[in-house]
Amino acid sequence: MQSHRQRLDRYLEKQLDSSKKQIKLMLAQKQVQVDGKCCVDGQVLINQFSRIEVAGKLLPHQTPVYIMLNKPAGVVCATVDDEHETVLDLLPTDLAATPGLHIAGRLDRFSTGLVLLTNDGRWSRQLSSPQHKVSKHYRVTAANNITAEYAPAFAEGMYFAFEGITTQPVAFTSLDDKVADLVLLEGRYHQIKRMFGRFRNPVVNLHRYKIGPYELPEGLPEGQHLVMDLTFQ
Repeated sequence: MQSHRQRLDRYLEKQLDSSKKQIKLMLAQKQVQVDGKCCVDGQVLINQFSRIEVAGKLLPHQTPVYIMLNKPAGVVCATVDDEHETVLDLLPTDLAATPGLHIAGRLDRFSTGLVLLTNDGRWSRQLSSPQHKVSKHYRVTAANNITAEYAPAFAEGMYFAFEGITTQPVAFTSLDDKVADLVLLEGRYHQIKRMFGRFRNPVVNLHRYKIGPYELPEGLPEGQHLVMDLTFQ
């Protein structure tokens, strides 16, 4: 999802149906505010969330939305699916209809836990792009016992022949005979299940509880959501 960046003066020309000369005069007379601050530079870049005021009148803009959802098993991380319930189906109709709403980091259908949704493309790219190396925290329940060999193997990384890559180091902490916490800095296709597969140990449950600084509240029931206020972040 792209962030619709454009120059302030060109946006004002379209919104106010005014000439370049008129816009320059408005800026020079300090009639224009961007996000609460006076702006005299028409080349300043704005996006769809910028609050633009001209002579005290607020122009149309889009409100950024940031949603934290506790995904149940069986629900797909998609905006539309003809066969299965989607994460958008779990949201109130008006919230699900937010223009540009998309998923910032998917889970497969049978995994549970934290899913983030937003209409802010820049925010979602910061969370999901590999170069930003945002940590993703998972709790894994395996079918068989976890042995001492797992932690060093995950820390070293594993070669995936299909993609021709070696996974980045994964922090592995055993919690019980069959339960462990993992921290990944990437998200390869079914990566955790494939890594456990090297030990012939099927994953019974995969639950994501944290992405970067955003942690799923313990009291948030499955299928429920909360809208985050990131105004000051």
